[in-house]
Amino acid sequence: MTPLDLEAQLARLQTMGIDALRAVWRERYGTRPTVRSPDVLRRLLADRLQTELWGRDIELERDLERLARTYARGGAVSRAAPRFRPGSVLVREHAGEMHRVEVLDDGFRWNDQRWRTLSQIAREITGVRWNGPRFFGLREAA
Repeated sequence: MTPLDLEAQLARLQTMGIDALRAVWRERYGTRPTVRSPDVLRRLLADRLQTELWGRDIELERDLERLARTYARGGAVSRAAPRFRPGSVLVREHAGEMHRVEVLDDGFRWNDQRWRTLSQIAREITGVRWNGPRFFGLREAA
């Protein structure tokens, strides 16, 4: 498959209904898809087609599988929180003091301590409950 072939196949997926998408899945992968949402199935097919051409993106795979499981259970799916590579640094000024938070594999480091969530750090900084991603400017206010 070439990039042009992939582009044509992805465009074709956008015009298909759920029954046609399921048929493509069964034909290509020999199994019955477990998702009910045409949008999610379209995304899963697109991911697999791109993976066949360019290789795997493990993080994207995990996100798509989480989305598929949530839809399969009938739940609503919210936009995932932003993800950062370990070593990234988030900076926030509060009350005249600059705060630097390092992203770790399994949480965050602030003031030479490990923290599980940004919300815990935001609460320590401000003394009140905060949505951590919102405090650090990663999510807009509702």
